[in-house]
Amino acid sequence: MMKLNKVKIVFFDIDGTLLEMGKTEITPNTRKALCSLKQNGIKICIATGRPFATIPMFEGVVFDAILAFNGSFYTVGEQVVAKCPISKEDVKKIIENAKRMERPVSIATEEEIVANGSDKDLEDYFALAHHRVNVSEKFEEYVEKDVFQIMLGCDLEERKYILEGTKNAKVAAWWSRAIDIIPKEGGKGTAIEQVLAHYKFSKEEAIAFGDGENDIDMLLSVGKGIAMGIAADICESVTDDGIYYYLKSQKLINE
Repeated sequence: MMKLNKVKIVFFDIDGTLLEMGKTEITPNTRKALCSLKQNGIKICIATGRPFATIPMFEGVVFDAILAFNGSFYTVGEQVVAKCPISKEDVKKIIENAKRMERPVSIATEEEIVANGSDKDLEDYFALAHHRVNVSEKFEEYVEKDVFQIMLGCDLEERKYILEGTKNAKVAAWWSRAIDIIPKEGGKGTAIEQVLAHYKFSKEEAIAFGDGENDIDMLLSVGKGIAMGIAADICESVTDDGIYYYLKSQKLINE
């Protein structure tokens, strides 16, 4: 069993974990927990499916590392440590598949998020992060840039077809009506392993909090993976300040 007093780094998903779905601000107790971890010398990191442009900043909280695009692009401090774009061939094939399914797509480059159209599922997906779908006439120009993530409305049945003909892409989903598509070698778990190597920390010195399907590899890549109210290591929901009370119970933060 992992001794939590040896923890040196903690990874947090955003939506449904740090933030209640649809909210823009963390609770006072969650802020207190994050600041207390830092005060105790424990590094805190974001691991999210969100593009960098949609990652919220929380007053008084400075994260040591940010893993965006489900781990396909991440920074440590101000330094970009790794980028893993989707291959151009796969990007174009996915867009072609989506068109056949009559689904618009949104693509995320390092600096911009643009779409070739919109539908209710995609609009509602972006609304969860309080953003709007940006339909751009220059969409085809952005397709030629490095694309780190593709987002589109997609149900479980449609997931069977969206990757047809691709060679190095996979679905990373955390919501029932839409998906993210990332490089096959990407994922939060892979990025976390690289961050641990960067800091020279062992797996046993890391814990992670998550709640979605795209958090599974993250929770398995650390010594202790804590699911928000949905698994064996149950932490109360974000609305119940689950992170704060769990960390407090493990004596990782101050009273």
